[in-house]
Amino acid sequence: MPVVTDPYKPGTPCWIDLMASDQQAALDFYRDLFGWQGEIGPAEYGGYAVCTLNDRPVAGIMTQSAPEGQPVPPVAWTTYIASDDADQTNRSIAEAGGTILYEPMDIGTIGRMMVAADPTGAVFGVWQAMDFIGAGVVNEPGALVWNELNTTDTDAAGRFYQPALGLRPATIQGMDGYFSLNVGDRTVGGMQKIPGYLGAGTPSHWMTYFSVDDTDSVVDALVKAGGAVIQPPFDMQSGRMAVVRDPQGAVFSVIQAPEAQMPDSP
Repeated sequence: MPVVTDPYKPGTPCWIDLMASDQQAALDFYRDLFGWQGEIGPAEYGGYAVCTLNDRPVAGIMTQSAPEGQPVPPVAWTTYIASDDADQTNRSIAEAGGTILYEPMDIGTIGRMMVAADPTGAVFGVWQAMDFIGAGVVNEPGALVWNELNTTDTDAAGRFYQPALGLRPATIQGMDGYFSLNVGDRTVGGMQKIPGYLGAGTPSHWMTYFSVDDTDSVVDALVKAGGAVIQPPFDMQSGRMAVVRDPQGAVFSVIQAPEAQMPDSP
């Protein structure tokens, strides 16, 4: 089992969470699809649910909310990028041309977080670990395996993420138009222009990929549970993948791909 016990290196995607319109329905859906365990959390944390896989944290699920006077965010998965100083990262993001959506805030004693958007509009979170480092298991069926920036402008995004978060883009031989995102000499994610199968007008976003044993059977189960298929299962260089939408509208990808991995240790 690819277990993570040490803090993630700054710049590495370290956590994901879902903002849902119906939190309990989302908990039930992902329990049945991926085998997660989780329940609505304490009121002092807004009911935030930390889901587990094999007793290790794998993802968060919460109810849609917004500060008074602000629009409610869409139902979506959010990628969080590790930082050892959220306040400094906040300044770096602003200086590099990003937009701060939520200023750094303490989440009890577990960590400090913020949310921002890159210059092309892709929203992401930043997590400074204290008592909670983020995902405790990755790269196994039902767990996070890859984070990918789909953007309207790879040049603008590439210029932003290196000074803002320490993510260095690099071309990949044999994959024209696809870029790795690197922390030091380690690849921690990918970047590409928004693929056509997502539809015209799709805004820039970070895509969450989950590892699965069998892409086709997982997609069948998702459809039976009320989800929808955006891109049916297909074979690609890294394995067999599909792009899907859960019953509340959150888009994510599944991949049967032992080679398309997040690092199994930070």
